[in-house]
Amino acid sequence: MSDTYIALVIVLLGIGSLLTRAGYLMLGQYFPLSKTVSRGFPYAPVAALTAIVVPSLLPWTVGQWPQVGAEFFAAVVAALAFLRVRNILFMIAVGMVVLWLLRWIF
Repeated sequence: MSDTYIALVIVLLGIGSLLTRAGYLMLGQYFPLSKTVSRGFPYAPVAALTAIVVPSLLPWTVGQWPQVGAEFFAAVVAALAFLRVRNILFMIAVGMVVLWLLRWIF
């Protein structure tokens, strides 16, 4: 691959990223959203976070059940700690300590 090809790919990916991220901000006034789509917007961050977190907590392959590992148990303990104390920093600390201990033991 030549340097020109790599530079062209980087520029085109940048333009594509800009258009997909800022496209609605630039052209949104011409494309009004329906009420159904507008009602779904508050759930987008939760859906995105779930899509990122769940596969790392319960990795799976086709034809098999999810593999429960140290990350899953640390997340459960962290969630229970949060329900008890209601402090996010405490939850993160407890989850990390439990994860480190489980990885060290197993």
